[in-house]
Amino acid sequence: MTVINFKQPQRKKERSFVGLLFSAMAVSFVGAAGGYWLMGNSNAVANAAAVVTKPLTAYGVCSGSVRYHCVVDGDTLWSGGIKIRIADIDTPEVSEPRCSSELALGNKATARLVGLVNEGSFEMRAWPGRDEDKSGRKLRVLVRDSRSLGDILVSEGLARTWTGRRQPWC
Repeated sequence: MTVINFKQPQRKKERSFVGLLFSAMAVSFVGAAGGYWLMGNSNAVANAAAVVTKPLTAYGVCSGSVRYHCVVDGDTLWSGGIKIRIADIDTPEVSEPRCSSELALGNKATARLVGLVNEGSFEMRAWPGRDEDKSGRKLRVLVRDSRSLGDILVSEGLARTWTGRRQPWC
């Protein structure tokens, strides 16, 4: 298993105002446009068996065409510009729900996943036997403190354990 730890470099305690201003501007730019660029090659993130990840920027709900660190729905997110399908769960659809109750539960699952991934570092573990789904998303299990974030969603009634095929939510 490959584990990549992301640590901030040690910095000098004294800085000039111009140095602080430049640093703040650089962090803002990097956080918005390429936080993982600083942390390492995104291909390494996609191909590693397990990656400990703590982004420079918080995850939010995806909107617009730029998707770098954001949550699509309760079982899909973008991390470092790579689309990830949470492999151990299935959640209700929000983009094409079949009924209003599916949309409502899907929105709750999406919001909860945003909260979970922003609570701290987590690992992305490869799904045994398959690296990608038929849509080209990387299949990963998100783990924090030896517990799947997907299992948390299941225990809260916001997801089902993945059985190999989708089941209706309506």
